[in-house]
Amino acid sequence: MSQQLSFDLPAVPAMGRDDFFVSASNAAAVAMIETWQSWPARKLMLRGPSGAGKTHLAHVWASLSGARIIAASDLAEADIPTLASGPVAVEDLWQITGERAQERALFHLHNLVLAEGNSLLITSSDDSALSDIHLPDLASRMEGTPGVRIEPPDDALLAAVLMKLFADRQLRPTPETLPYIVPRMPRAFAAARNLVETLDQLALDTGKPINRRLAATALDNLQI
Repeated sequence: MSQQLSFDLPAVPAMGRDDFFVSASNAAAVAMIETWQSWPARKLMLRGPSGAGKTHLAHVWASLSGARIIAASDLAEADIPTLASGPVAVEDLWQITGERAQERALFHLHNLVLAEGNSLLITSSDDSALSDIHLPDLASRMEGTPGVRIEPPDDALLAAVLMKLFADRQLRPTPETLPYIVPRMPRAFAAARNLVETLDQLALDTGKPINRRLAATALDNLQI
């Protein structure tokens, strides 16, 4: 019997719309991205836990709108007027809270993008980022930004996320692996990512296929 071997290849995430699985937990977010031209005030705050697909949806929006994508942590060194000349997606608001230069850059970007008649997407992991913003003018702008949330995943979405994570790493688990994993794993996107990383490493270390037995070992050692 042939065994599937795991190779130490770089993971290349698929970021197209067809690669994004829609379920009850993210349908509202997908709908807002796809109808971006009707956003109130031409801006949106996309919230959700780590691994929920915020970056994926930002790329989907960029392909629809022609937006540029920038990490919030890179804003202080960015050319704000050039960025504001078109739609912009700013990722990971939580990374810059309390950082004066980055907060000021986001404030100016926010104002200039809207003044130029363009649209702004901002992603954040949770609501606490808003309360941690130090610059009062930025805090008021962010609090006034309409938002949509990606909720914790159901079983169908967890299975789809696991399949995508395996595919990104060019891994093919045996057919019984996913039905075994899904009901036994924590209901969290971060757990799915960590589990696939653990299985990839276990397969590399042991030379064994990714199957139910290896999944049991990975679940026993899972950290989130």
